Amino acid sequence: MKQVNDAHEMEYDVLPEVTATAPGRFHLIGEHSWFFKDKTLSMAVNLPVYVAVSRRNDSTLKFYFPQLNERKRANITSLKFRREDRWANAVKSIIYGYTSGGFDLGGMNVTVYSDILPSAGFGITTAIKAASAVALKKLFQVPCADVEMLQAIERGNKLFIGTGNYCADNFAALYAKEGTLIITDYAHNTYDYVKYPFDKKILLTDARVPRISVWSEDSIHEPENALLLGELRERKENVYGGWQYENNVTDVNEVLSVVSEDTRRKLLCIMREHNDVIEARDALEKADFSKFARAVNHSHESMRELYEISCPEIDWILKRVGELEPNLEQLRNPVTCGRITGKGFGRCLYAFIRGSDEETFRSKLAEYERIFGFHPSCYEVVPSAGARLVK
Repeated sequence: MKQVNDAHEMEYDVLPEVTATAPGRFHLIGEHSWFFKDKTLSMAVNLPVYVAVSRRNDSTLKFYFPQLNERKRANITSLKFRREDRWANAVKSIIYGYTSGGFDLGGMNVTVYSDILPSAGFGITTAIKAASAVALKKLFQVPCADVEMLQAIERGNKLFIGTGNYCADNFAALYAKEGTLIITDYAHNTYDYVKYPFDKKILLTDARVPRISVWSEDSIHEPENALLLGELRERKENVYGGWQYENNVTDVNEVLSVVSEDTRRKLLCIMREHNDVIEARDALEKADFSKFARAVNHSHESMRELYEISCPEIDWILKRVGELEPNLEQLRNPVTCGRITGKGFGRCLYAFIRGSDEETFRSKLAEYERIFGFHPSCYEVVPSAGARLVK
């Protein structure tokens, strides 16, 4: 907080009146299945973003990001999305979200403080939005409930930035609880918690692989594809959420026979992802790490083989994670697991490992850098709380 206060005061000659923080985040399983109203398992983590704000006597908006040494400027009476404003657009979207909802704001000085840059993924841009929403609500005494604050974020995403609303992102940033994971149910636009019970190191790694989109994810976001998957849902009272996808291969192949092979593979991946979320949640409830690890590893196989978004660099690191326990029996009862995650196609991964394996894992990252030429960043994380004010 001293660093945040000092940065704000040095830039604007005043201390911040309000400061809020929000966590980074990664999705463990299911982040690609929102369009089909499935479920996503996410974790908010201790990679905090701080947003410090103070009021101005005019309608000017000033934004400062000390780690980037960047400054942006706008006016509340003529707020516009500008591509060159990059990270500042996240804050501007929240200002727009409030004002377009009929709430009055004024000019302000804003400092965004984060040691993890938005380009890394890990939910940093969403954290900027969540912390901004909490800070501005307090600064201008916006008379809105939490649900209206969420609606302001959603309006900013849709109408100002022009992106979709990914509920799992917003729910994790706003509502996460320390020591828990959060499950988003897109069918009902709701979220639920499950306690994290394992004594494992959780390592998030930015492999620094350039992101290259080899295909457009929108290509499978067609209503007819959603209808096909709807035919393959089975009601089951003893399953979390009340349903799961059909696992009869003959029935699945028959329903999906009307689409191309490429689309079929990706829809199969969506089905597997939903069932992996269910399996992972059940494992968390029972504190069964081996079952949890199998669901995570199975999900990465789906991402690699069916959804085709992994890359050789990510796969190389995750193979080393699997080799941390050389006993072949551990293939059935793994003591480690990992999966691709993060923004875009490739680049980031997470791993659950034993504390005794951390030194070996980091030595493998050094070997990765020598082989592939990319300098990875690795962070140890724990499940953390959502956005809140900071004194």
